[in-house]
Amino acid sequence: MGFDRRAFIQLITGGTVGILFTPVVWKLLDDVSIWTQNWPWIPTLKYGEKTDRPTVSKICNSGCAVNVRTVAGKAFGTEGNPENPLSRGGICPMCSNGVQLMRSPNRIKTPMVKGADGSHKAVSWDEAMDALTGKLQAAGSSVGFISGDLTGTANEVYSAFVKGAGSDDFFKLPGSNQAASRAWNGLMGGNGQIGYDLPNADLALLVGADAFESWGPTVWNQKAFSDARPMGEKPSCKYVFAGPSQQNTASVCDEWIPLAPEGEAAFMLGVAHSLLQTGMTADASDFNAFKTMVMKDFNPSKVEAAIKVPAASMASAAKQLRAASRPVVIPSGNSVAAHAAAFALNMLLGNLNRKGGMTTVAEFPLVVEGAMTPAETYEKDVVSWFAKGANPDVLITADCNPVYSLPVEVKAGFMVAIATEMNETAAAADLILPAAHPYERFDDLQTPYGVSSAVYTASVPVTDPAFDSMAPADIVLKLADAAGSGLGVESFSEVLMAKAEMIGAEWDDYFGVPSFETEAVAEQNGPSLAARTLAKAAAPVRGTGAVALAPYTMLTVGTDRQATTPNAPCVVSRNQIIGDTMVVMMNSATARKIGVGEGSKVKMAGGTGSAEALVHIYEGVLPGVVAAPFGFGHTVGDEFSKGKGDNVYKILTVTSEAATGASVWNGSTVNVTKL
Repeated sequence: MGFDRRAFIQLITGGTVGILFTPVVWKLLDDVSIWTQNWPWIPTLKYGEKTDRPTVSKICNSGCAVNVRTVAGKAFGTEGNPENPLSRGGICPMCSNGVQLMRSPNRIKTPMVKGADGSHKAVSWDEAMDALTGKLQAAGSSVGFISGDLTGTANEVYSAFVKGAGSDDFFKLPGSNQAASRAWNGLMGGNGQIGYDLPNADLALLVGADAFESWGPTVWNQKAFSDARPMGEKPSCKYVFAGPSQQNTASVCDEWIPLAPEGEAAFMLGVAHSLLQTGMTADASDFNAFKTMVMKDFNPSKVEAAIKVPAASMASAAKQLRAASRPVVIPSGNSVAAHAAAFALNMLLGNLNRKGGMTTVAEFPLVVEGAMTPAETYEKDVVSWFAKGANPDVLITADCNPVYSLPVEVKAGFMVAIATEMNETAAAADLILPAAHPYERFDDLQTPYGVSSAVYTASVPVTDPAFDSMAPADIVLKLADAAGSGLGVESFSEVLMAKAEMIGAEWDDYFGVPSFETEAVAEQNGPSLAARTLAKAAAPVRGTGAVALAPYTMLTVGTDRQATTPNAPCVVSRNQIIGDTMVVMMNSATARKIGVGEGSKVKMAGGTGSAEALVHIYEGVLPGVVAAPFGFGHTVGDEFSKGKGDNVYKILTVTSEAATGASVWNGSTVNVTKL
């Protein structure tokens, strides 16, 4: 019988009854305390000055502004930064483990190359850079780059580097950021990054947006929710969640509307139908075409037949939106059509760039010559690229794990992983380059997706480096110089100083740039309602499996970039994993139809693979749906993540969205069989 950390915690909890009656337990707990305080990744502190230093953590996808607590230059703890408008003292579960991850035994400590036998051996930085430079020179323009940094100026360095090689193949990881940009800046002809003024809204309709767990700037969202619900007072904002299951966000909202993921666009256009019937209009050149399309194709009774959401639910949502003074509709996922439908609905409500509504946030200017704008980077679809057979001579990945998280096969003649920790992509790479931890490097954070105003925060290294690593952007700058396509700067710190100067912030060598916030919105050039495209793109599309798959993310479990952090296992619920087996949830009607019950072991087949799990019966899941957690199923990593559960990304059904061409998997389905 194994003795894991969960069992240990249960033992201590169950043993508290006897603590008052025997001194042996005290000795046992003392020994355990000594043991847990001497794990190899826990820093040994020295005497010296204690300092709280502000910085940026990129461990979660949206980034957290944090204070790192140090003694004599050594970090020992992480807290939220109360002075930052994004953090306001809050911190997410992943970023709170920043110090532990910095000294994790899973850190990559030196450059490594893959040998003929498939194993990696350590080499010097000079050897690694020489080998990569040679590969790049031989590859010519057959170079691809994938970045996991969704908010940083580092992407200017990366995209300019790729452009300098004669390639356009620079990508960011897919998600709501990309779908929103492709809908607003592409399909609808708008300008800027979309944000939502949650702090000032009085009704928030979250359509699939798990705002307090995985969508957008989660800490900022949580603060807005908390502020709207002061103790003993009437809430100033009502939250309605429409989605397939009652996860953390839905469970605290005022209302849940059961909605299958593939029906999000149709649902919102059904709501728009009810609003149009009351005479609402939008200032858009194609309003008449939009109205005609919605009234013809998205009558709530037709939508109900297509996606099984009662017409009364759409009418109720429309009534609440119409009655609110400052309503906002927030979409999620990778469907461009769903985002366009939400944006059209917000425009119909007349809340574009108004208090409590949807905002168009001005992007900060570029400082690296030849770099791609954020909107240009989001026009590139990495899933479609690989699905169509892309196999570049050289593929570089930075701060991401596409081998694990993309629902397609990642291929390249020579793969390079710039990574902080060992993961599936690093294990598959021909060359591994150790990336400095966020606390050890210069970095910045530009307006996380979903924030309603433009915010910029830069940071300097706040603790001594643990290993011989470099900031990913500095690695790429050196590569550009070696390849003869230098970008005109020697270090990434110079790039950040230029960015600070350009936006009017004053750089401080010790604290970096204080948070810079502006209310400026992006000027619009008459965005349309995308009537012609939505008529085709909003039709629900499902895979061929019998049960709809509703994957969800929990920060305590991990994200597409970061596996479970060391302190997280003790708070991961038995509704997500039991032992080493993942747990999925379905309601009793679905379970009876499949022929399974509580605790049954099942196999889910879909996409390009299969996954095994235990069943938990939960009535907060839509009938015909199985809810499965992202973040498990790692084949590489430390004791907290490797071999725990199964990888849900490999059972996603990838399709090309009608009329938009976007790669989507919101219509994923699986066949579930009892084992």
